[in-house]
Amino acid sequence: MQENLAQNLKKMENKRIFCTGGAGSIGGELVRQLAPHNTVVILDNNETALFDLVEELNQKGFIVYGHVGDVRDKTVFEKMKTKFGFPEIIFHCASLKHLTTSAWNPEEYVTTNILGTLNVLDFIGEKPIKLVNISTDKTVNASSIMGATKKVAEIAVKNAGHISVRFGNVLGSRGSVVSIWQRQIEHGESLTVTDEKMTRYMMTIPEAVKLVIQAAEIGEPGQIFILDMGKPVNVLNLALEILSKSGKDVGIKMIGMRPGEILSEKLMTEEEEARAIKRGDNFWIL
Repeated sequence: MQENLAQNLKKMENKRIFCTGGAGSIGGELVRQLAPHNTVVILDNNETALFDLVEELNQKGFIVYGHVGDVRDKTVFEKMKTKFGFPEIIFHCASLKHLTTSAWNPEEYVTTNILGTLNVLDFIGEKPIKLVNISTDKTVNASSIMGATKKVAEIAVKNAGHISVRFGNVLGSRGSVVSIWQRQIEHGESLTVTDEKMTRYMMTIPEAVKLVIQAAEIGEPGQIFILDMGKPVNVLNLALEILSKSGKDVGIKMIGMRPGEILSEKLMTEEEEARAIKRGDNFWIL
């Protein structure tokens, strides 16, 4: 995997890149991979995380700039263009991603996930800029506000002739179930699991970043990239494994499914499965 990632990164050199949500878990690692050979401008509304990432990479001699702003602001991309020049590639990582809070604040998810994506597309227009949009398997047969808003964004990106990468659950990202369990273990609390039958597709941050970079290199207009993550993981079994490795006897607490959750997720709809092409470790959907 590292060899393939290095090959893709070698192809992507001397580009001016905008990365929305670039101070987040996945955006941050993506920026770290791209920074050694490209000029990267990071857009994020988290000032402290943005400052820390820019400082980290500037101290290593990389050309990285930070712009504090929000994708919901239609003018933000024109401001970035005026300040830094036109990008050749935009990685659109900015979104709201939690199912539970999407049920509490649906309007925020609409304005960020849908209108924010439309703002990116409006900025690109007919310009020769490649867009790679970060999507989620929650878009498949969407049962939550979050999944539905990301599905609309995915459709808009496809119709505009750009690329989406559909993720499963990313281990180690902010708010991921493993991060929650690690915090619970540190505080001596029981690990919370929603249902003993719940399964999820899991991927690591390096796998996610590799997929995004590969999509930027070889993706075709309107394409969706999906990593073949094998069989879905039983969440209870994963919790028991992590608990065993921790050496802590805090137990498991079943809390029941929350709004928008389903027991088992899918990577593709039945219609998409019928036309998906398997290439190496990935599925491509046109």
